[in-house]
Amino acid sequence: MDYRKHISQKLNIDGVSAEQLCSFIEIPPNNDMGDFALPCFKLSKILRNSPVKIAEDLKNAFVVDEYISECSAVNGYLNFKINRKGFAFNLIEKILNAGDAYGSAEIGKGKTVCIDYSSINIAKPFHIGHLSTTVIGSALCKIYRFLGYKVVGINHLGDYGTQFGKLIVAYKKWSSEEQVKEGRLKELTRIYVKYHDEAKLDPTMDDMARRYFKLIEDGDEESNKLFEMFKKITLEEVDKIYKLLNVEFDSYAGESFYNDKMAPVVNELKEKGLMKTSDGASIVDLEEYGMSPCLILKSDGSSLYATRDMAAAVYRKNTYNFDKCLYVVAYQQNLHFKQFFKVLELMGKEWAKDLVHVAYGMVSLESGSMSTRSGNVVLLEDVINKTIEKAYKVIEEKNPELQDKETIAKAVGTGAVIFGALCNNKIKDIVFSYDRVLSFEGETCPYVQYTVARCNSVIAKCGELGDFKKVEMNDDEYAVIAELGKFEEIIKASAEKYEPSLVTRYAIDLATVFNKFYMNCKIAVAEEDVKNFRLSITKAVKITLTNALTLLGIETVEQM
Repeated sequence: MDYRKHISQKLNIDGVSAEQLCSFIEIPPNNDMGDFALPCFKLSKILRNSPVKIAEDLKNAFVVDEYISECSAVNGYLNFKINRKGFAFNLIEKILNAGDAYGSAEIGKGKTVCIDYSSINIAKPFHIGHLSTTVIGSALCKIYRFLGYKVVGINHLGDYGTQFGKLIVAYKKWSSEEQVKEGRLKELTRIYVKYHDEAKLDPTMDDMARRYFKLIEDGDEESNKLFEMFKKITLEEVDKIYKLLNVEFDSYAGESFYNDKMAPVVNELKEKGLMKTSDGASIVDLEEYGMSPCLILKSDGSSLYATRDMAAAVYRKNTYNFDKCLYVVAYQQNLHFKQFFKVLELMGKEWAKDLVHVAYGMVSLESGSMSTRSGNVVLLEDVINKTIEKAYKVIEEKNPELQDKETIAKAVGTGAVIFGALCNNKIKDIVFSYDRVLSFEGETCPYVQYTVARCNSVIAKCGELGDFKKVEMNDDEYAVIAELGKFEEIIKASAEKYEPSLVTRYAIDLATVFNKFYMNCKIAVAEEDVKNFRLSITKAVKITLTNALTLLGIETVEQM
């Protein structure tokens, strides 16, 4: 039953379409207020009356029926209570039948979304600062697919620039093929840090680095062989992390891929009279839009990030014909995205409006900002391994007889890392703390996973589900059902707002209300009809929590 649609059609307000009314109807924050609410201040301008008067008039005209059992007016809100018994039984039946498809939709059918995320740098370690972009982007990919969109996940590799010349200089001075193949990313990080320490004393090293990068660009065999070795090792190492985090990509086309695709963009800017020269560099003047100039080419003719990102956007539109292209990148790059989006718009690319910067907060250490150059980073692999170790110790202490402890500890540990990165609004800055990530107390992923395991235990004890439609509900039972009914809305809202934290928050809320129900309501030893009804609620909670965690890239466990 689509209650919003039913209510909006029954209201029948002159000058307001049923579709518009439907979009206004909300779910109140408190069940006592009702199941649905129409904020009448949204109608005040159209109906030229106060919200309080509009709500009162609509209440007096509304006729309750088999679906809506009560209508009331409170402080400018029109509140509706539904026939809870019919709603509850229908919803549970829907969830049990849908299973792992519950919450999915086809609103994205025929539409394509490109999501640019993670975008690791070749020859640099995968550190805690890369976690947010990786898990936010991965969750958005899963959420959009769940809603029926075709999704193209893109890892826009940082595989272009003078840093590779620096690495070659460092490799030739202080390393070897044998050392790199043995030490892998740790060895590449060691020599990269050493390079920057030494370059402070010998500035000519930067000239050497520029020459080596030019050799890479010019196709020099030896330089490109070293570059490809660095790239292969990096991708092999980070793939281990991606597998742990349940992250996948459809494209690894990085900056170097667009090396031969920038000239058409630059030529088009020239032809349309958008490019100017300033101190030898080529720019697009954006002063009238309140922005500093967008740099297109340096004075030596070399490209910049904006040039490559514009070429990438054009390529993605031509290749995937996206309806939307998301860039999951820290808010520090706000200006960069505003600039190149605006330049594409000025070029006449009407699809520039479909480019979205999904900004998130920065991660710093308690000791300050992270920097690969100075070696001041916390490796993501170390964080994940420590959380898995801690999960294993907790399992050993609390449930030493548990089967397959290693697999469960891995699911709990990696889940804690992902959930911790997604539990707050994405724009919040985070100061990384091992104590916070390693805490399994309170509103955490292990709490949600334990709730799923608790559901499994109840289901195992109770056996087969019988008829569950012969009981009257109490408040604890209905509180769980009302929370279950919000899941579809949460998934749609998380896609619209590019905010996976809505799903993590929902998972905590559902787990909390279920655990209260579990403590207050006997299940396995209740009368047969009551047992069946409560068992059906438990099965619906297990399905919904599993679906929520799966969309975040988190595994559930049968036991904990």
